[in-house]
Amino acid sequence: PGDDVEISERQMTKKLSGVIAAISTPVQEDGAPDTARATKLARYLLDNGCDGLNVLGTTGEATSFSLDERKRVMSAYKDAGLPMERLMVGTGAAAVSDAVALTRHAASLGFAGALVLPPFYYKGVPDDGLDAYIGALVKSTGDSKLPIYLYHFPAQSGLPWHVELIKRLRKNYAGRIAGLKDSSGDMAYARSAAAIDPDFAVFPSTEACLLEARGGAFAGCISATANLNADLCARAWASGDAAALDAAVTIRKLFDGKALVSGIKALLSHIHGDPALARMKPPLAAFPAADRAVVVAGYDGVRAKRVA
Repeated sequence: PGDDVEISERQMTKKLSGVIAAISTPVQEDGAPDTARATKLARYLLDNGCDGLNVLGTTGEATSFSLDERKRVMSAYKDAGLPMERLMVGTGAAAVSDAVALTRHAASLGFAGALVLPPFYYKGVPDDGLDAYIGALVKSTGDSKLPIYLYHFPAQSGLPWHVELIKRLRKNYAGRIAGLKDSSGDMAYARSAAAIDPDFAVFPSTEACLLEARGGAFAGCISATANLNADLCARAWASGDAAALDAAVTIRKLFDGKALVSGIKALLSHIHGDPALARMKPPLAAFPAADRAVVVAGYDGVRAKRVA
């Protein structure tokens, strides 16, 4: 019981901010999550510029893993002794019972927050349905007070967390709806969401926003490419280093028009000298060899300029 109280208090008081990598999930040859490589990568990122990590998001291929596999990955971070107060985890699912199970598991492990996609199969869902979905998650973790972060990615989920709905959820579940990750690419939307309340933490999905975030507009960023450029992002966030941010954004732009999730894995395998990091979980396929050559050359070029 004492440990549960400690976790609960930490979850209520610790606020995620700064440079957060949407961490990749390594995969074994048999398609199972590779928890040894996952936790090794997590420790590397936290030691090299990341303020926090978003585990099992889009970049982490969360929806391609089963409920049991997702729980196993979540538990591995805890078992490895990683700082859980710096980690949020994706717990959204099409079935509310799955989302509840994942969110309860996240709370029991001491994650700093649950990142929640809307239930993504049925489109045109009314606000009442989305309210009920979030209500079930809130009720399931009432004792822990686990902060809930809404995941706004309508291009993938087909359902938006629109601003008026967020206000409604904040009112109905006071103290639980802590923030939002915005992967829409619509900065006007991100700013309108951030304007809901100074305590509502909005994280755009690109490190390009970091100087604006540093000025107080956002809580930071949750970026896929922070798997690759966290050190540069950290300098931009900590000291406003515009040259470092420009280099970080240049790395991000290497993936314009290319498959981002598999591309992140391909470049991670190059950076860490480990081909296994490039493995994908079906239905996603490996990054094309021609694209890999271009991205690797571009990345190495940016790094060479920084050293010079």
